[in-house]
Amino acid sequence: MNAPLSLPTIDLNFPHRWEAEILDARPAILPARHFVYPREAEEVERGALEVLVRPDQPGVQPFLATCALGFHDPAVPTGLWSAPKAEEICAVSGGYAYLIDTTAPEQFTMLPYRPVLEVRSLPAQGLLLFVGHHAILAWGEHGEAWRSERLSSEGVTITGVEGVVLHGMGWDLRTDKETPFALDVRTGVRIP
Repeated sequence: MNAPLSLPTIDLNFPHRWEAEILDARPAILPARHFVYPREAEEVERGALEVLVRPDQPGVQPFLATCALGFHDPAVPTGLWSAPKAEEICAVSGGYAYLIDTTAPEQFTMLPYRPVLEVRSLPAQGLLLFVGHHAILAWGEHGEAWRSERLSSEGVTITGVEGVVLHGMGWDLRTDKETPFALDVRTGVRIP
C-alpha cells in the first residue's frame, strides 16, 4: 500500500500575475483550455496534480494544468510555488517540477531532477531553488540561473541562507559522513 501523500504546499513568496487552485480531481467537463505536462506522459491521470490557473492578464483565458505525478511518496514535494518571473507558476507533482508560462501555457520547462526533493523560495535573491539527490538547480526570472556541482553522493540538505551564502550538507560516499558545503547563491559556485 502506498504511503499517504502530505498536503500540497502553497508558497506565494514571489509577486505573481495569476491565481491557481489545486483541484481534488479532474473536472467532469474540461475547460476549453487544458494542458498536460509533460506532453508525452502515459497514464498521466493516475495521481496527477490538477491545477486550475487563472492568469491575471487581459484576454488570457483560464486553463487546466494536468501535471503528471512523479513519485507517490510523502518524502517528495507536491504543490504550487510562485516564481521569480511573475507570469510563471511552478507546479510540483510528487517530485516532478514544471515551470509553466501562464500567458502561453504550451510553453513549459520540466526540470531534470527526478525527483526534486525540496523547493525553496529565495525572493531576496530572485531565485527558486530545487534540491535533487546530488545537486541544486536555481531558477531565476530568465529561466535556469545555475546548477551546482555534485554536492553529495546521495542526499543534499540546505541548512540555511545568509546573505549570498547558501549553507548545506551532503553525504560523502568515500568517508561515509555528512559533509558541509557553502555556495555563492548568485552563481552556484562552491565557496572554499
